[in-house]
Amino acid sequence: MELSLTKKLMVLVLFGRVYNLFSMKFIKNLFKSKEFLAIMVVLIAGLLASRTLLFQKGYFNMHDDLQIMRQLEMEKCFKDFQIPCRWVPDMGYGFGFPLYNFYPPLPYLVGEIFRLLGFSFIVTVKLTFALSLIASGIGMYYLAKQFFDRFGGIISAIFYIWAPYHSVDVYVRGAMNEAWALIFFPLIFLYSYKLISKKKNETIKWLILLALSWFGLLITHNLMVIIFTPIFGFWCLLWMWKEKNFKIIPKLIISGILALGLSSYFSLPAIFENKFTQVKSQLTGYYEYIAHFVSIKQLLITRFWGYGPSVWGVKDDGMPFQVGHVHWVITLVILALWLIGFYLVKNKKIKLKNLKTTDYLILFLFLVGWFAVFMTHNKSTPIYKLVSPLALVQFPWRFLTIVIFSFSFLAGAITIFVKNKYFLSALIFFVILFNWNYFLPEHGKLGKLTDEEKLSGVAWDMQQTAGIYDYLPIWAETAPKEPQKVVAEIVNGMGEITNTEEKTNFAKFKIETTGSIVRINIFKFPGWKVYIDGKEVDYFVPKEETWGRMWIEVPSGKHSVEAKFVNTPVRTVSNLISLVSWLGLGAYLMLQFKKWKKK
Repeated sequence: MELSLTKKLMVLVLFGRVYNLFSMKFIKNLFKSKEFLAIMVVLIAGLLASRTLLFQKGYFNMHDDLQIMRQLEMEKCFKDFQIPCRWVPDMGYGFGFPLYNFYPPLPYLVGEIFRLLGFSFIVTVKLTFALSLIASGIGMYYLAKQFFDRFGGIISAIFYIWAPYHSVDVYVRGAMNEAWALIFFPLIFLYSYKLISKKKNETIKWLILLALSWFGLLITHNLMVIIFTPIFGFWCLLWMWKEKNFKIIPKLIISGILALGLSSYFSLPAIFENKFTQVKSQLTGYYEYIAHFVSIKQLLITRFWGYGPSVWGVKDDGMPFQVGHVHWVITLVILALWLIGFYLVKNKKIKLKNLKTTDYLILFLFLVGWFAVFMTHNKSTPIYKLVSPLALVQFPWRFLTIVIFSFSFLAGAITIFVKNKYFLSALIFFVILFNWNYFLPEHGKLGKLTDEEKLSGVAWDMQQTAGIYDYLPIWAETAPKEPQKVVAEIVNGMGEITNTEEKTNFAKFKIETTGSIVRINIFKFPGWKVYIDGKEVDYFVPKEETWGRMWIEVPSGKHSVEAKFVNTPVRTVSNLISLVSWLGLGAYLMLQFKKWKKK
């Protein structure tokens, strides 16, 4: 893509600032450092896992085939200055949808950066998926390195990237948000550990980084927050007990409050306006958790790999649920080595570096990982019944995210007991080769497809209707059976509608009538207001309106009608909380930067 002169100048200015800030000497030292080499190894592992996404043209089949549609809708919101994006016009069969009022937006906000750089929608989605794989590996590297040394960090990172379920999220399910959630698990663990264990004069830095990591997870995947939060709680308790630092609890709470403040623009409406959708319908029938437990064979034994759906029971499942043979076997090996090492060290027969600082960590990760495995099996049903919010998870196999996080983190501990770098290198190559063919799209390659083909014809119709019951407003008794054809239509009376226009946050038209009832072909939902000649009027949904669209009475004459999507009180307050939180954080960081620059 050819850059304009203005963009070239901006790049040169940016380069100059970076040069002044870091200096060439720093950059040269960075390239020579072992840290850089380690990151390059992780980066290459991520690129290999993303090879078809990055180096092949075309697109691939996936379960959640709405990624391009969601990116398109996010872009339309930006163009219409509907920020933050909440209502999208093309979904819900064209009658609109409160998508980003409930669906976490972070991956699509990142995707907009790729769009601004000139990439197509298809390439944008592939790059966003690839970035999730690479970034999750880098995050895991820094976490594991904190406990197991640099080589241990590399092993954990590569195990994390190359876990079979990681491929399921990307190449089978197309679960963009879940793949992105895996970026924040290691970051949250890392910064909470540093906040608890490091010097007092550094706590503010770790408090802010922890808050930003939680912010990332909160606007990436609602259900992962439910699954991960208890694990995080036990993690903090472990290190507060180990460090004898329970005085840090207020700062952990402050970090949590800051994270909620930063994300409140999304989190609060998602919680308080959820009652206006039919989301509860997504907890019954096919989506009921009881139907999607998996077997021990599927988890630990079979090498089956498929691209089909998760179905009732286990017999006809077309989707793989492997923990990963190398992943679960190495946890047993490490536990055995830890028990032997613990005994020998305790009896002063040998010395093992890092064992003292990681003894309970190894046990913690082992127990968390295998407990998460248990939560995917039907024997865990009593826990789901006891803890009712777990029903929101829908698919118990989602706990495989915790499994691959815990087991991959634990894999780095092998460097405590095995020092032979040739063996450790062979282990890295083996896990990649063993899982190599999993990290491919269906049929092993991408199919030919353009943005124009994906956003037209039958493909467009399918994307308009897919997931329609996810957030269908409660005023709709049933989903529409045909797409929106016009913005508005006269259902009773005489007249003519002209000059129709619809964007993400408004629809307007002109009407000349002798008096009529007009149906605006947009779902009723809190935030929509209708104006006739600039004066707000009431709209209604009559009993015969089974699709939940807005109806208005228009008096005789020529009129301009406009429907606007505005903030509700909950959205206004939540936006204000986020704005204040971000401004406060920004002001603090600016002050710290000025102090650092003076030094």
